[in-house]
Amino acid sequence: MHEMSITQGIIDLCQEHACGRRIRSIDVEIGQLSSTVPEAIEFCFEACSRETLLEGAQLNIIRTAGIGQCLECCRETPLAELYAPCQHCGGNRITVVAGEELRVREIEVDD
Repeated sequence: MHEMSITQGIIDLCQEHACGRRIRSIDVEIGQLSSTVPEAIEFCFEACSRETLLEGAQLNIIRTAGIGQCLECCRETPLAELYAPCQHCGGNRITVVAGEELRVREIEVDD
């Protein structure tokens, strides 16, 4: 399960930026096309955050929809998965515009 190592990386990043302060909550953005399962991150978070500055912190996951730009009809199209065809013209030449994100958006720390 690669979500365990992703979650550990999120925790390491947050601790590095918290400068020793306790972390109350974090917002993590996960794109629909990122190949990361948000529920697995939630499951791993409690175990990975134990005995760290994030123990007891609120994990807020923000899901980002997949969006592509069709190179054939020049319109944006929703993407439920990578390599999906354009919903407007059926074309397969799609450039991903959004949905591959996996990032910590915000960290709230104690004063």
